[in-house]
Amino acid sequence: MARYTGPKVRLSRRVGVPIADIPKHTANERIKTPAGMHGYRGRRLRDYGVRLNEKQKVRYHYNVLEKQFRRYLAEASRQPGNTGALLMQLLERRLDNVIRRAGLARTIWGARQMVAHGHILVNGRKTDRPSFEVSVGHTITLKPKAQKVAREAMESMAGHEVPGWIELNPSELTVKVVAMPTQDQIPFDVNPNLIVEFYR
Repeated sequence: MARYTGPKVRLSRRVGVPIADIPKHTANERIKTPAGMHGYRGRRLRDYGVRLNEKQKVRYHYNVLEKQFRRYLAEASRQPGNTGALLMQLLERRLDNVIRRAGLARTIWGARQMVAHGHILVNGRKTDRPSFEVSVGHTITLKPKAQKVAREAMESMAGHEVPGWIELNPSELTVKVVAMPTQDQIPFDVNPNLIVEFYR
């Protein structure tokens, strides 16, 4: 499957906000300057550009390609309720994102690798699909090989807050999904309604 393997900070610079909660992105002053040789030229985004930027910001944050992102939007639009909120809920419930939110990996790319290499068990069964959709009651555990890496990630992210919809047991390195994520529990500033408008 195709995936982006280029410089990650360039993605943050392209959308103007840090897409990962690590110092390389958050403490970089160049984030506010668009990538490229000429950088910022003082151009103001039109309505289309604002909506496109919001969509790209979410895509980069969750490390999802365009085709897959459209499938998430189609699934959200089929369900009753606010399409934007449901879209964000579907993205938050991805297995690689749950690993990232629990603090067992520093970035979404590290979490994706951990899952793809078969180090994650969901309810005791090996799951190597980063897009696996977790549900309330699911318990996520790590294989012994990955526990050292997870503990190092947790130490490097001292003070990381685990959202209320998941429970982390730091001693056993287990994660339990106790509720569905809500819009206010997403630690990433985004307006999902602009994304829905972009595709209409």
